[in-house]
Amino acid sequence: MGMSKSRDCFGYPLSIFFIVVNEFCERFSYYGMRALLILYFTRFIGWDDNLSTAIYHTFVALCYLTPILGALIADSWLGKFKTIVSLSIVYTIGQAVTAVSSIHDLTDFDHDGTPDNLSVHIALSMTGLALIALGTGGIKPCVSAFGGDQFEEGQEKQRNRFFSIFYLAINAGSLLSTIITPMLRVQLCGIHSKQACYPLAFGVPAALMAVSLIVFVIGSGMYKKFQPQGNIMGKVVKCIGFAIKNRFRHRSKAFPKREHWLDWAREKYNERLISQIKMVTRVMFLYIPLPMFWALFDQQGSRWTLQATTMNGKIGLLELQPDQMQTVNAILIIIMVPIMDAVVYPLIAKCGFNFTSLKKMTVGMFLASMAFVVAAIVQVEIDKTLPVFPKQNEVQVKVLNIGNSSMTVSFPGSVVTLPQMTQTNEFMTFDVDKLTSINISSPGSPITPVTYNFEQGHRHTLLVWDPIYYRVVKDGLNQKPEKGENGIRFVNSFDESFNITVGENAFVNVTSHNASEYQFFSLGVKNFTLSSTQQIPQNCTKNFQSSNLEFGSAFTYVIRREDTGCPKMYEFEDISPNTINMALQIPQYFLLTCGEVVFSVTGLEFSYSQAPSNMKSVLQAGWLLTVAVGNIIVLIVAGAGQFSEQWAEYILFAALLLVVCIIFAIMARFYTYVNPAEIEARFDNEDEKKNLENMNKYATVAPVSQTQM
Repeated sequence: MGMSKSRDCFGYPLSIFFIVVNEFCERFSYYGMRALLILYFTRFIGWDDNLSTAIYHTFVALCYLTPILGALIADSWLGKFKTIVSLSIVYTIGQAVTAVSSIHDLTDFDHDGTPDNLSVHIALSMTGLALIALGTGGIKPCVSAFGGDQFEEGQEKQRNRFFSIFYLAINAGSLLSTIITPMLRVQLCGIHSKQACYPLAFGVPAALMAVSLIVFVIGSGMYKKFQPQGNIMGKVVKCIGFAIKNRFRHRSKAFPKREHWLDWAREKYNERLISQIKMVTRVMFLYIPLPMFWALFDQQGSRWTLQATTMNGKIGLLELQPDQMQTVNAILIIIMVPIMDAVVYPLIAKCGFNFTSLKKMTVGMFLASMAFVVAAIVQVEIDKTLPVFPKQNEVQVKVLNIGNSSMTVSFPGSVVTLPQMTQTNEFMTFDVDKLTSINISSPGSPITPVTYNFEQGHRHTLLVWDPIYYRVVKDGLNQKPEKGENGIRFVNSFDESFNITVGENAFVNVTSHNASEYQFFSLGVKNFTLSSTQQIPQNCTKNFQSSNLEFGSAFTYVIRREDTGCPKMYEFEDISPNTINMALQIPQYFLLTCGEVVFSVTGLEFSYSQAPSNMKSVLQAGWLLTVAVGNIIVLIVAGAGQFSEQWAEYILFAALLLVVCIIFAIMARFYTYVNPAEIEARFDNEDEKKNLENMNKYATVAPVSQTQM
């Protein structure tokens, strides 16, 4: 083992600070890049949402599966230090390749701002992402274990504190980068044409990865480095295999039982290896229930963000976007980790309660499960305010009278009379089979039947402007607008078509007595400018304003010509804005974050402290594997169980985690904590004794033989 003089600073080895800074830069780099990925896939490469999401989740799962590879390389071949350095180089190259793949000028030969050969960009970015997955996954288990290696025996307290600081660095890095990289993306850049600046937004993480590598190498002289001890994983697998085979051979009653199934490997393997494997298998066994925690935890990026899109983001003076709610988690962690370490744990200890690692983890699971109960309660509150959308076999219709006289429309079972420029307040819901006839009538004119093939599961607007003229428009909105935006469409009651511009968006060629498609806008007051094929008199205004748009609403604006010849605008609400405040999500984020702090930080530390010295990275990788499996559970559950009610899915997850939590608590009762260093020291002593005995044997052989003669 290569030792170098370890210097101290506040009772911590100085080398720790290099490791923490390295981790901060690496996480900034990783999360910064990850924050852009979905948008890069959809907007730059142009994949649809489903493909993008699938590739994104595959990438994330890969990043948590490759740690096993990194751990094997570190524990059995290169050692942690060399593994971190070499894989960081791979990682930096991957970041750089991804940044290059996002330069639109690379294949933009006609200089129109869009790449001409997309396959080059796709190939480059996939190569880059594969290298990143290998790099980030490969160094993940090594960095935390390498940090733990820097402490001496008897520095357990500092070591626990280190895992907390380490976790803090992870979250500080992710918080800053999720705020900063989207700002960089919005900048415009390019050689021949200016486009959203993905190269800069991907380039900054790449630069930070290089910084992270340099910082780590600078500290090289101060680290405690342990030599790897041959292919340890191979030995473990062979030893377990042998034990099982051997146990199976001796299954009859004739053979005495052995204390532990691994003791059946004694014939072939030494006690030290067997006891080390026992430590690992006992911890791995405890890991079996843990993915369930991560399955819930990882939904704050997907399900909870979708929940936020149906809420109102005005919190005091702040106006939050739904995807910014995730930063609440990182902010809370940065607050909660020090509070737990400095306040909560010492208080619990003062009360004389022995709050062991596994008890902490059980509490963490319980808190996460409660977070989902709270999420379900919030969801029920939201559902009360949501509009009712048509089910698969239903059709919804509303009537909008854009003519100059009053109209009567009769549906099966109801009759509606509308004065001019009014609409029915609600959408009326009908079973497809029941919607047999709709008739329009007006005083002193014949009855007109409406013939239209209504599409199941959709909303429709029936525009009427004359007893014999009507048009049915399919709305195309059968859910709240995404990302908390607001839908706007225009209805033209002129006799000729017109164009309307709203900010940068244009509604082109809205034909006479027809409705445009919806387009989506963020919050605030919007200005509309009208231009028509026929002349609008000079003295008329062509500019109109919307009401103040909030979150998740949809409006129809009818433009009609007044008697003076001037256009006038009428506003109709299709979907009311979200009313429940996003601040209501804070309790569930708070519970989940507290759960994460007691569960995740403790898990890192527990995995390190219970692992034998030659398998520290392997157990860290096992811990990260539970995260990967959690991600996969989400993909399966989300794919398999389509709940009609979102709150029911939350309750299901909460219940699953509660059951798992109880099972885990029972498993933890039977776990006895070990001190790997002590056990290994005992074996070292025994080895020394044996060596001495052997020496003595040879020393005393001659005299004995003489006396026997």
